[in-house]
Amino acid sequence: MTAACLMSTYQPMALSFDKGLGTRLWDQAGREYLDAVAGVAVTNVGHSHPKIVAAISEQAGLLLHTSNLYSIDWQQRLAHRLTTLAGMDRAFFNNSGAEANETALKIARLYGWHKGIEQPLVVVMENAFHGRTLGTLSASDGPAVRLGFNKLPGDFIKVPFGDLRALERMYQDHGERVVAVLMEPIQGEGGVQLAPPGYLKAVRELCSRRGWLMMLDEIQTGIGRTGQWFAFQHEGIVPDVMTLAKGLGNGVPIGACLARGKAAEIFTPGSHGSTFGGNPLACRVGCTVLEIIEEQCLRDNARLQGERLLKRLNMELADHPNVLAIRGQGLMIGIELKQPIRDLTLIAARDHGLLINVTRGQTIRLLPPLTIDEREVEMIVRGVSRAINPM
Repeated sequence: MTAACLMSTYQPMALSFDKGLGTRLWDQAGREYLDAVAGVAVTNVGHSHPKIVAAISEQAGLLLHTSNLYSIDWQQRLAHRLTTLAGMDRAFFNNSGAEANETALKIARLYGWHKGIEQPLVVVMENAFHGRTLGTLSASDGPAVRLGFNKLPGDFIKVPFGDLRALERMYQDHGERVVAVLMEPIQGEGGVQLAPPGYLKAVRELCSRRGWLMMLDEIQTGIGRTGQWFAFQHEGIVPDVMTLAKGLGNGVPIGACLARGKAAEIFTPGSHGSTFGGNPLACRVGCTVLEIIEEQCLRDNARLQGERLLKRLNMELADHPNVLAIRGQGLMIGIELKQPIRDLTLIAARDHGLLINVTRGQTIRLLPPLTIDEREVEMIVRGVSRAINPM
């Protein structure tokens, strides 16, 4: 087989896997790897979890698709479970995170239209990433991902992430045209950048005061990744709109947009839709993922092992001449380097059997399954330390 038939949208390593189980993957030669990427925060409960395998197998033999022309029991179950966990009112299911964010942006646009605003503005953050559709690309930052796609649709204003004063100035500068703020609680693709303590709570208060929708992109941070079901719960707030994907399906494509209050009532029949969104298979898997996380206390494990991993990385790397910062929450951790190391992901995999990811050129991003244990924390620390100290 050849990769020549694939469009050149990725530069994959010359490494392919045949099998996965728990936190491990095996390549075609039978070599074992510790997966500290989890498919970029996707396989939160590990590879080939027996309950997920059983759910997929049984549902595939029962019913895969009927379309949203009919009621879908598993869709209703998953919507009820997610809205209960998040303190939201309603959910819409998509096939990906970018689609979930497109749904959120349509809610913001309609919210403004109902208020009589013909050209509504959405405030977004510098260094953000919300997807690769034209709409979500317009809401994202970074010239590399936007190159060649201008002029992008949508009316957005970018402000520095974590700068509350810059956000407050939006009302003075643009008045009633601002209808929503869209942001990630932790910027994942942006290098695992955490907001200052109290920032989310202050944004929540500002949005409530100004009548703006607070919209949180929890595609990477949600489903237990940071030690809570959703990252916003660390600050005791609830957004108006939240988007999910990645860990919700553990590898089965699914996205979701949750809303509450006025934002949950915006759509009417025909104003939005998805052919495959919320199909019985994806929603049953989503329900199973939530059950596993609860049964195995994986949110607690994400907190415990995340704290352990941060502590051990600081012990081993804090004085390293090429390490600029180590930061994270739960099992979402970034190690920012002063200068990039060529082929670092290849070095870690080839020489140390560790799968890692580098984002924004020089930040090692660690997103292991929420099932990792203390021994695997040590394996990650040892592998990362050796990888940035190549012989």
